[in-house]
Amino acid sequence: MKHILALDQGTTSSRAIIFNQEGNVVGVAQKEFTQHFPQPGWVEHDPEEIWSSQLEVALNALRSAKLQPSDIAAIGITNQRETTVIWDRATGAPISRAIVWQDRRTASICDRLRKQRVVAGRIQKKTGLVVDPYFSGTKVQWLLDNIRDARKRAEAGELAFGTIDSWLIWKLTGGKAHVTDATNASRTMLFNISTSNWDEGLLKALNVPVALLPAVKSSSEPLGEATGELAGIPITGVAGDQQAALFGQCCFQPGMVKNTYGTGCFMLMNAGKKQPVSRNNLLSTVAWKLGASSEYALEGAVFIAGAVIQWLRDGLGIIRSSKDSETLASQVPDSGGVFLVPAFSGLGAPHWDAYARGAIFGLTRGVTAKHIARAALESIAFQTLEVLHAMQKDSGIKIKELRVDGGASLNNLLMQFQADLIGVPVVRPQTSETTAWGAACLAGLAVGLWKDKKELASLWRAEQRFEPTMPAKKRDALLNDWKRAVERAKKWEQQ
Repeated sequence: MKHILALDQGTTSSRAIIFNQEGNVVGVAQKEFTQHFPQPGWVEHDPEEIWSSQLEVALNALRSAKLQPSDIAAIGITNQRETTVIWDRATGAPISRAIVWQDRRTASICDRLRKQRVVAGRIQKKTGLVVDPYFSGTKVQWLLDNIRDARKRAEAGELAFGTIDSWLIWKLTGGKAHVTDATNASRTMLFNISTSNWDEGLLKALNVPVALLPAVKSSSEPLGEATGELAGIPITGVAGDQQAALFGQCCFQPGMVKNTYGTGCFMLMNAGKKQPVSRNNLLSTVAWKLGASSEYALEGAVFIAGAVIQWLRDGLGIIRSSKDSETLASQVPDSGGVFLVPAFSGLGAPHWDAYARGAIFGLTRGVTAKHIARAALESIAFQTLEVLHAMQKDSGIKIKELRVDGGASLNNLLMQFQADLIGVPVVRPQTSETTAWGAACLAGLAVGLWKDKKELASLWRAEQRFEPTMPAKKRDALLNDWKRAVERAKKWEQQ
C-alpha cells in the first residue's frame, strides 16, 4: 500500500487527490458545492452536502486511479478552517447550516469582546488570534443563542461542535471519533496554543460549554478508521488548509514563507518551536503538532483573493472562466490608474476591519473591462505585500523567496507582478496540490510511508521562478496609491 488518499475540503469545492510514494498525483476528482448567502455579510454551507460531495470525489479519485480502498495506506484530511458545524450526537444531523469563515454576522459580538480589553488581551495572548468574526468561537456562541434549545442541549452533552475536519472524521468513522487536531483547534479562539488545551477561561468568556468540544490530537497520528465505502482505511493525518500547505511546501526551517492563493490569500512563516508574538496585527498559530511537540507560525490572512476573480466571472460577467482573467488583464500594460479594494467581507490582516467594503477607485471614461480585470488581479498582490511587510517587521527576517501555491498561483501575470512588488523571487513548485500534499505527508509519516521531514524535503521541486524586474520608484508609487484606496474603503458600513 504505497498510496495516500488526501481529502481537501475547501470553501467552494471538495477535492480528493491520491498520491504515490514519490509524491506524484495518480488520481484526482473535484466537485463544487452550493454557497448560501441568506443575508448581507452571511455565508453558509450545508454540512451534509459537504460530506456527500467529499465522499463522492474520494470514490471518483479511486476509480480514476484504478485503485481499491485496500490499496490506500491512509487518509489525510485538510480543510477550510474556522467554518463551524454543530450536530446532534445521537442522529448525526446538523442543527443548522455551517457558518463559513467568511461570515461576518458576529461582528457585534466581537465589538463587545474588544471593549472588554482585559478579555480581548487574554484571548490574543492565549490563542495568538485577534478578536474577529473570522474565527469559530463567536460562531459557536451565535448558533447556541439563535437555534432553538441549542444551548440547553449543548450543556446536556447532546450536541457536538467541530470545524470541517471534525465533521468529516465523524462521518467517515460512523460517529465513532469526535476529534480535531491542534492546527484546527488553534483557529477557534477557544484553544490555548501554549498549553495545547481547550482553555477554561476562554470557554467562559465566549459562553461555550466544554461538552461540545472534540478531543485535540496531533496532526500525524491514528485518529480513527473509515467505515462504509472506504472501510478499513486509517485516518492518520489532519491539518487546516494553510498549515497543510506550509507543510506541503516543505517550509520546515524558521523564516521560510509560503503564500496560498485560494478563495482567500494566506501567508505563513515558520516561526519554530516558540510561540511568536505579533506587534503588527498578524496571527500566531500552530503550524503543526508532531507527537507531543508543536511548531508555530506567523500568519496573515487576506479574505478575498481568488474570490475576486470569481466575482469578475459571476458578479460582473466580464470573463467566462477564471483562466480568462489573465488573458483579459494582459491586454493592457497596467491598470490605467484603477485600484480595486476587494473588501467584500471586510479586511483581514493587517487591518482587521469588519466594516470595510469593496470599492473601485480611479475610474475614468477610458477605463475598460481589461483595466478592471488587471486591477482585480493586482489587488491580490497588493494585499499579499501588506502582509509580508508586517511579517518581516514581526520576525526581523527579510525573506529570500516566497513559495506559492493555490489556484491563482498558476496565473503568470499575477505571479510576475507579485515578484515585482515584493522585490524577491516568487517560486512555484512542480505540484500545485501543496495543500493536499501536506495532508498526505502528515498521514504518510504516521504509517511509515516516509520516515521524516528530510525525506519529504527531497521530493520538493521548483517549477518556475519569477524574478523581480520593477524599478523601486514605480513600486513605491503604486503602493502609496494602494494605501490611499484602502483607507477610503475602511469602515464603510459605519459611515
